[in-house]
Amino acid sequence: MRKYLTPASSVILPALLLALVFFHVTALAMPVINTGKPAADYLPPDTRYNPDITSPEDYLGANVGQWHVRHDQLVGYLRLLAAQSDRVTLEQTGTSHENRPLLLLTITAAANQPELASLREQHLARLSAGKADTTGAPLVLYMGYSIHGNEPSGANAALLIAYYLSAGQSKAIDTLLQDNIVLLDPAFNPDGLSRFAQWANMHKGYHTVSDPRHREHAEGWPSGRTNHYWFDLNRDWLLLTHPESRARIAQFHKWRPHILTDFHEMGPNSTYFFQPGVPDRKNPNTPDGNVTLTEALASFHIDALDKAGQLYFSQESFDDFYYGKGSSYPDALGSIGILFEQASSRGHVQETINGPLTFTQTIANQVTTSLSTFAGALANKPAILSYQRDFARHTDALINDDDAYGFVIRRGADHARFAAMTELLQQHQIQYAWTSADITVNRQRYPAHNSIFVPLDQPGYRLIKSLFSTRQSFPNNTFYDVSNWNLPLAFNLTYDTVDRDLRRKLKTGNSPAAPVEATPIASDAYAWVLDWHSYEAPAALQYLLSHNVQARSAQTGFTSAVGNKKNQSFAAGSVVIPAALEQPDNLPALLDEAARRYAVSITSLASGHTLKGIDIGSRDMRPVTLPEVLIVGGKGTREYEVGEVWHYLDTRVGLAPTIIEQQNLGAADLSRYTHIIFTSGQYRPGDTAEQKLLRWVKQGGVLIGQRNALKYFDKNRWLNLDIVSRQTIDDAFDTTGLTFADQRALYAKKLIAGAVYQTRIDTTHPLFFGYEESLLPVFKTSNMIVRSNTSAFSTPSRYTASPLMAGYSAPQLATMVAGSAATVVQPAGRGVVIGFVDDIHFRGYWYGTSKLLSNALYQTGHLL
Repeated sequence: MRKYLTPASSVILPALLLALVFFHVTALAMPVINTGKPAADYLPPDTRYNPDITSPEDYLGANVGQWHVRHDQLVGYLRLLAAQSDRVTLEQTGTSHENRPLLLLTITAAANQPELASLREQHLARLSAGKADTTGAPLVLYMGYSIHGNEPSGANAALLIAYYLSAGQSKAIDTLLQDNIVLLDPAFNPDGLSRFAQWANMHKGYHTVSDPRHREHAEGWPSGRTNHYWFDLNRDWLLLTHPESRARIAQFHKWRPHILTDFHEMGPNSTYFFQPGVPDRKNPNTPDGNVTLTEALASFHIDALDKAGQLYFSQESFDDFYYGKGSSYPDALGSIGILFEQASSRGHVQETINGPLTFTQTIANQVTTSLSTFAGALANKPAILSYQRDFARHTDALINDDDAYGFVIRRGADHARFAAMTELLQQHQIQYAWTSADITVNRQRYPAHNSIFVPLDQPGYRLIKSLFSTRQSFPNNTFYDVSNWNLPLAFNLTYDTVDRDLRRKLKTGNSPAAPVEATPIASDAYAWVLDWHSYEAPAALQYLLSHNVQARSAQTGFTSAVGNKKNQSFAAGSVVIPAALEQPDNLPALLDEAARRYAVSITSLASGHTLKGIDIGSRDMRPVTLPEVLIVGGKGTREYEVGEVWHYLDTRVGLAPTIIEQQNLGAADLSRYTHIIFTSGQYRPGDTAEQKLLRWVKQGGVLIGQRNALKYFDKNRWLNLDIVSRQTIDDAFDTTGLTFADQRALYAKKLIAGAVYQTRIDTTHPLFFGYEESLLPVFKTSNMIVRSNTSAFSTPSRYTASPLMAGYSAPQLATMVAGSAATVVQPAGRGVVIGFVDDIHFRGYWYGTSKLLSNALYQTGHLL
């Protein structure tokens, strides 16, 4: 029977056909469904795998790269590999701030596993000997990944490399593991990695979105790059502010690997970078042989990436100058540190100038260069073994040729700050000894048993030279990071170089002076005095105030009779706890606990009458109250600096600050806070918030700003400043005769990227109570220059006439900084506004200035 189309069907059918065609075309244009790839697709095709060892995709229930691996999944899988493979030993080396485990896998042939301790000892013995035969010695390769949490391709690649080495069966694997040891550190920054994995996964749909403006590719504040306290852990290898770094450095010194890899990511529109970086920007203490071997390894990365058809670059942009990074710290100690940088998808797929960049591709490239590192290391094994052996011999030659014999450092009154510095030396296995006789160097007296000597004649010679460097000029004055990290200057400790002519006068012993016997806390005292010199004094005071102890701060010094009619002087800023005030019933016990816990001096007074200076009941004994601190954070603020302030208050003072994002300031009840802190950032909290802030400070609040927050304060007339403009700085540099190619070099000259400057401080000012000397080193990391014309009372610290102490700054900038303000203090109604021109907490390392924040919290009663 013939079928005929009805009028309705003659319209509907073409419409359906058109719809089908439209659907087909649309489907082709729809975003790709992200399925990741199984492990075998990332790894060499000629490799078989032990079926008794679980693959990553079987453990995860998804292919690698389909989702961002969470740290707990990474830990669970690596523990499983260690249980299943006889090639793997797993050790938990520490925990992160958020209590996540830090793992290290030691991977070698099963036959080598029982001999690991012996192999390690033999390796270290060869290293220290400097002339030992390296024939048959194993290479020790430390493979480290993802120190920045939002650079996750490394940690995800580590999952695959761990599987490859644990379960893979091939000639290449046998050759690698039979006579060598691989240390695999899968995630340098567990907390940041976890934060970013959550962000990327929570914004991933069934269909991926490659639009760079999509929320998946634009993290909220703070980013996953940083650790729990929002620090950049790749700047902490030398400073060791955080547990992740301390655990890692302990393992580095335990093994002293021949090669250490540091896998990173960079902007999406880049390609792939591997070292060597800019040849003339390496640290001068690093031997040229290090670069030669890095270049030899680079040839294997070139070959591997060529075969993979991937874009890459080398010998540009990045350098190996600052010894506080993963790719450079090893260089100071005879290892070869290697930086890898992969363009980042910052999610699962992102549009770039080079086309769509998928997460799987970023992982694949990190796997490729991990494998090329193995291949290059094996091909160059004799040269690498010889280099580390010869490094020790060459170091001995440098020591013998050096006019300097070592460095002597005076302890001073603040034993806590000094102890923090010596602890850092110990973690880097830098040897030192206490002096057993007085010695004078450059008219500075270094008393016996209260000074230490750091000899240059030790394996860490090159690292020590960098830690005590005051160098100010370099072959190339462009720096990827800071140009100086002088240790005693950071801790504000007096030190000098001991040359070989003085070494006969130097006598060392084994111990410091016996601590002064603490005077027992007298329960019936008239008052007690907490000495403010100690770095730990603010923590002790915070402890007492939090237990409802009533305290006063002395505006000027005084002298009292203490026990057996002995007279004792107390400096301005000393904290007095009078018994006459309403105090807790267990006050003596609280004082005893504070003195013991924080190792601070608390002295009992029998009378309110002093022999000299103000009496205990004086009006110049100003009340000290428990601070309620607000830190302004959120989008637009610099998370590093916000984190530094939070870290200092939380871990060193014992104070829990409130952090409010700037867009929420307008709705906040500011009356509950005594202090509000602004770090660097771009501030636009709104008119309501700014009006509330002005009322708050005029009613008695203490407003604190740091670095470019001062521009915001000046704009709102909370501070009246003369800030040097960018144009003024530009005008100071002559461009006559320069070409287009000179732009970058000129730009670098216009930056103070990280150098030590000297300031002169007013030790009678409350912000500088507890400081002994009138000169204070500060770390300058910006071109913020304030020409304050205010009185000496409002500018308690200024840069000296020749302020540059260490590191690079163009002469034009150093001249501008000379004599300018370093700290400004101005009244505002019943309140006060304080401005610090520099970052006083730089990377949690600059102990010499970080206590200034505590003075701004506990001593500003004298300013109100």
